[in-house]
Amino acid sequence: MTRASEFAGWRPKLLVTAPLRGEGLDRLQAMADVVYDPWIEQHPLRMYNSAQLAERLQEQGADGLIVESDLVGTEVFKTGVRFVAATRADPVNVDVEAARHAGVPVVRCPGRNADAVAELAIALLFAVARGVLPADDDVRAGQVYRDGSIPYQRFRAWELQGKTAGLVGLGAVGRATKWRLEGLGLTVQAYDPYADDADLPLGDLLQVSDVVSMHAPVTPETTGMIGAAQFAAMKPGAIYLNTARAKLHDTGALVESLQSGHLGGAGLDHFEGEHLPTDHPLVGMSNVVLTPHIGGATWDTECRQASIVADELTRLVAGQPLLHIVNPEVMQ
Repeated sequence: MTRASEFAGWRPKLLVTAPLRGEGLDRLQAMADVVYDPWIEQHPLRMYNSAQLAERLQEQGADGLIVESDLVGTEVFKTGVRFVAATRADPVNVDVEAARHAGVPVVRCPGRNADAVAELAIALLFAVARGVLPADDDVRAGQVYRDGSIPYQRFRAWELQGKTAGLVGLGAVGRATKWRLEGLGLTVQAYDPYADDADLPLGDLLQVSDVVSMHAPVTPETTGMIGAAQFAAMKPGAIYLNTARAKLHDTGALVESLQSGHLGGAGLDHFEGEHLPTDHPLVGMSNVVLTPHIGGATWDTECRQASIVADELTRLVAGQPLLHIVNPEVMQ
């Protein structure tokens, strides 16, 4: 098994296919020889499978790897790579079992995009609650006064301050969303069976919340957790937000609740297969705001994940325990 002392004084050559920037990238370049080739800056877009990534590692003579979306499988761990960092909170693109067999430490980047996703949740909430997009459409179409009405009539809405928001999931993103909502004057409740300070049962949370925002990971227990019964349990006129994953809810049930007028609106940042057909019922709803999975798409996310990886690599070469290692047994 790999021992921490084996990395003392190590100066790796890093193949970096994740987007990084800022002082974290500067520190990595100071402590390692870096081949920086982020996947997201390729035209056309490029993502390596494990065999392709292994070939690239060997071409560069790299013994360290930092990835975001490329697949890291058995082929990669046969190259002699000594360190892998995945710039995700949950490194689902890394075969951790293969890394364990190879004795290679794998680190992750928890919370790297929490603030970014939380900000988008707030943006979606305001856009839905105040009818921002249909109001914008009216201005652009020269239809400010239409159908015998004025904008003040069509776009009256309840203010958010004083309302109750219910968070389903109180991890890094949920907590980043919580303090922002509280700062806007909302009372925030949360359901999360793994957080001691989020002990409100889901059914109770749905009944008291004017806004329900999803921040849970997709697991067998959470898949489809918000269905017809849960939408029906929400307050009439409630706003539903999902900046996590579409698998958390039943999209058909969501459509029905919106069409019936029970839900007041929805803001969604993710769809099955990463896209929504243009003829989907949600597309034609003026009280629904749709964004294409951009919650984490900020320059700050790239700075943050660079700093997390740089901190972990600094600890590794100093013989210190890694804080965000996925397979700590390899360091025993």
